[in-house]
Amino acid sequence: MRERVPSIERIIDAEGVTTRSGTDGGTMTPERFRGGMTFDEYVKFTGSPENLAREGFDVRRFSLVRPRLDWSQYLRDRYARAQLTAEQAAAIRWLAAQPGGPARILVVSEDWSSDCRRDVPYIARLAEAGGLELRVFVRDGVTMLREGLPDCAAGGNADLVVEYANEKNGQKWASIPVAVFFTKDFVELHRYIECPAIYRKDHVIGHLRAARAGETSDQAKVRGGRDIAMLLDSPFFDVWAHAAIAEILSSLHERLLHSQ
Repeated sequence: MRERVPSIERIIDAEGVTTRSGTDGGTMTPERFRGGMTFDEYVKFTGSPENLAREGFDVRRFSLVRPRLDWSQYLRDRYARAQLTAEQAAAIRWLAAQPGGPARILVVSEDWSSDCRRDVPYIARLAEAGGLELRVFVRDGVTMLREGLPDCAAGGNADLVVEYANEKNGQKWASIPVAVFFTKDFVELHRYIECPAIYRKDHVIGHLRAARAGETSDQAKVRGGRDIAMLLDSPFFDVWAHAAIAEILSSLHERLLHSQ
């Protein structure tokens, strides 16, 4: 792997584009699943010296950072504010009560990813509302995965990254966040990856990053980072989080209908 600062295009591509297909395949076992962290453990890990010593990425500056930023309090605050609608809470309870309904959620996440910070607290709320068991696994090792997929022999969670890779234009990407929904017997029902379909991330981020008339590349980078920071603090961050929950619920409902 080449040691260089990746372009934002590669970072965006590495995070992926939403995939909506679930399969009955897979090799998940109860032991492997329970090796992950609960959401609370994940938040605590985010602020730990072990995690902060790892390499991360700051989208506002378009640069690698090490030590990485501490997002633990942000995740706590976002979880505290994250609320499902009454209809969403009722829907996940209904789905979980059906034969062959969702019972477990495996999440692959990294705190440096704004998409993970947007969605994972809401997915934790979804698990809580439906009584689903949730486990979180980090994607990266000491250094951030730049592009492509890791070697499964690398250890850590490389096996999960490869198993639940996103496919886009004939290539596979280590997309995050990944949320894989299973039955109690670990039959896979659905995979949610990176962002809801309604959020056209490549188009939106590409527009914010594009140089304006008269801007130098450095000026465009600074202004683009500022514009992206404003986007991440805007109401649309929660609009897309709720859209992700709606998309997940609808896909699970459709999957159960087809299994009847």
